[in-house]
Amino acid sequence: MILSFRNTSAVCAVFLLVSVSSFHKLAIASINNHSQLIAQQSKIQLHPVFKSILPKLKQKTQIKILLPKFIPESDGENPIYAIIEAVTQKKYEILLGFSPDCNGGTACRLGVLSAEAVTRKTPRLTGKSVSLAKGITGYFVDFTCGANCSDATLSWRQQGVQYIVGLKAGDRTSLIKMANSAINP
Repeated sequence: MILSFRNTSAVCAVFLLVSVSSFHKLAIASINNHSQLIAQQSKIQLHPVFKSILPKLKQKTQIKILLPKFIPESDGENPIYAIIEAVTQKKYEILLGFSPDCNGGTACRLGVLSAEAVTRKTPRLTGKSVSLAKGITGYFVDFTCGANCSDATLSWRQQGVQYIVGLKAGDRTSLIKMANSAINP
């Protein structure tokens, strides 16, 4: 009887050691998988122009932030700056300019990005319909020129938010590429 008790104790001790070792390996595997998931999520590319303003956008707005990975004329020849013009819980407006102190003046302006939560008061989207990523329909409005040229814009709605990308005297192809790079992370 004493012998079988010792054998049982030894078996239990071995079982306990194997269980603890397996639990430790499982915990490490879980941490590694979590780290890989975080690494994959951080691989979502962000255009470098937005790195300085993203923390403020995340802090101030509650709507989903979509920022394009493609920006025309951002080939490194001329620096581009993202300047927050307005940010609230339900909207943001970003000016893209060729100088850090651009205030929308014609010489320094490249374009705009904006997003706003859709309400019953939000006007319907207008323009020429275009197909965007994920089956989304966008609406293109061409620029006009007088003394200066306006922005060509592309707007769409996604998950209760209306997004707009605009480029001064921009072309439809560039705006579609810009919008799709924001829609597809």
